[in-house]
Amino acid sequence: MSNYRCFFPGVFTMGNIICGFVSILSVFEGNFTTACWLIILAGFLDALDGRVARLSGATSQFGVELDSLADFLSFGVAPAVLVYTIKLSSMGKWGWVISVIFITAASYRLARYNLLADTDEKKDFLGMPVPLAAFGLISYVIFSYRIWGELQYGEVLVSMIIGFAFLMVSQIQYDALPERFSSKCDRVKLAAIIIAVVAVFIDSRLMLFPIVASYILFGLIREAYRLFFLGVGKVSAHSHQRRSTDRREPDGRE
Repeated sequence: MSNYRCFFPGVFTMGNIICGFVSILSVFEGNFTTACWLIILAGFLDALDGRVARLSGATSQFGVELDSLADFLSFGVAPAVLVYTIKLSSMGKWGWVISVIFITAASYRLARYNLLADTDEKKDFLGMPVPLAAFGLISYVIFSYRIWGELQYGEVLVSMIIGFAFLMVSQIQYDALPERFSSKCDRVKLAAIIIAVVAVFIDSRLMLFPIVASYILFGLIREAYRLFFLGVGKVSAHSHQRRSTDRREPDGRE
């Protein structure tokens, strides 16, 4: 029976891998927006596999490692290939250098969390999650094609891929999705999530990028506030405390 329990979360993880691979193939065929939506589908499957594993009692170290490999493909390699093909290839050697920086940061972030994360902890993210970095890049591509019918302001995409690489390996805190909405702060988060979901349903191609960008900027602004108003020493101590109780993505696996 335990083997069957392990099978179900593995199906979602394998679906994540397949989406990442087919996304890369779509890039090679010139279907850039299709590649973006496949990465989003991979994120949806990634969010489900850990929850299914916990509900079925099938969590394991093997599942954690497999999930990290899937995430590296779908949220590290696939968006890097997309951005390189659509913009960075025109920059010569600097294009592949920037791509390598992004996938290196993604792999470092995943390896770090495999070592430090306690899946029982439901605290905030330490550094930008790898799927969030991928969503930031692909949502801009979708937004650009929605507004202009092609990629515009490619330098914005270049700046983002460099910035996201830094944020993934940084100590900047990002809020996780609460499992219980008992506190006032959690209820505010729930209201924001509901508004974001409604906006995405109204026009996902137009609203996805502003929502993802707002979440990323909120983490940066809050960290800047802590640095300037709380002091570097307190923020560093707070980051050290978070590091000892670090966590994975909302599904408990990254």
